[in-house]
Amino acid sequence: MTRIGDFTATDIDGHERPLSDFAGQVLLVVNVASRCGFTPQYAGLEQVWRQRSDRGFAVLGFPCDQFGQQEPGDEAAIRDFCALNYGVTFPMFAKVEVNGPGAHPLWAWLQREKRGLFGTGAIKWNFTKFLVGHDGRALARYAPRQRPESLLGAIDRALGRAGR
Repeated sequence: MTRIGDFTATDIDGHERPLSDFAGQVLLVVNVASRCGFTPQYAGLEQVWRQRSDRGFAVLGFPCDQFGQQEPGDEAAIRDFCALNYGVTFPMFAKVEVNGPGAHPLWAWLQREKRGLFGTGAIKWNFTKFLVGHDGRALARYAPRQRPESLLGAIDRALGRAGR
């Protein structure tokens, strides 16, 4: 059985990082973009991360340029934009594709694990969110319109699982 810890990803600074580094944590995995109507959700993601990180929770941001070319910059530009405009401190990764033949294996797995509206697998837009439990398995998928703050109940329930 595949779990999130079976994957690796390149972080925003260009280092390969095993996602097993987050073993045992509850994760919110999000495809992000700097020039999207949902970009202000960075503030909510950072707020949720700061409020719950001491309880074993992390937000993982994966920039993606597949939707309207809304993430045109390189990793340095993305990192600077997020830090300067939203004070982002949660883990960020290098730009990835989330759909199609070039999709990062993590995102292909997430799509198989939790289908979208009407059973579709493909990611429809930036700021699609996946909640992953302590055991590394996908628990839920949320549409881009779901604000991070609205997920606190689900996050808290996931944090309460597995004897925590």
